[in-house]
Amino acid sequence: MLIDSVWRRSCRTLLAALLATLISCTAPVALHAQGLFERFNMAVAADRTDEVAALLARGMDPNTVDLNGDPALLVAARMGYEATLDALLRAGAKVNARNRFGDSAIMAAAIGGQLGVVKKLVARGAEINPAGWTPLIYAASGGRDEVVRYLLEAGAKVDAEGPNGITALMMAVRGGQANTVSLLLAKGASVNHRNENGASALTWAQRGGFDSIEKELRERGARD
Repeated sequence: MLIDSVWRRSCRTLLAALLATLISCTAPVALHAQGLFERFNMAVAADRTDEVAALLARGMDPNTVDLNGDPALLVAARMGYEATLDALLRAGAKVNARNRFGDSAIMAAAIGGQLGVVKKLVARGAEINPAGWTPLIYAASGGRDEVVRYLLEAGAKVDAEGPNGITALMMAVRGGQANTVSLLLAKGASVNHRNENGASALTWAQRGGFDSIEKELRERGARD
């Protein structure tokens, strides 16, 4: 019995020592990893391309997501950081990765009018006509005519519908983007398309008090 008691105490002491050693070894590693994570995300957000590239070369995952849930590629795309974007793409960043809201890098670039980024992403295989919200709808909502024009030339569907049946033309009207409205109409956008609530581009022009847009829509055949 005495031998068993001594043996059990020895085992508990050894186990405690091993556990303490394990914690002491893993804690610095965890802190180091956390530090690299923060450093990487800060470097991407600040467009410190050389630092981003160096961290990627050390093994940092190019698909790292920041505390807001945004992939690094989306952050670079949204800000128009082309060199940092290139570094991430070279390291294998997923071009169509989405954040928690369902936005991809090309969608973020489109709404921000980052034409150069949009072109780079399309060349890398970014989805132009995904199901649901599209880069074209995003670009039209912000009146980003250069991006709108490029996406249409690249094969974007002018009447692609968002989740609620909204189109790029309707979003351009809603935002009072007169030039974008004219551009989309010239490219064949459906003037009488209605969303799931029965609203059309004309409906939103009237609600917004956009008289010149309403006039152009009517000239193009819009009906109440």
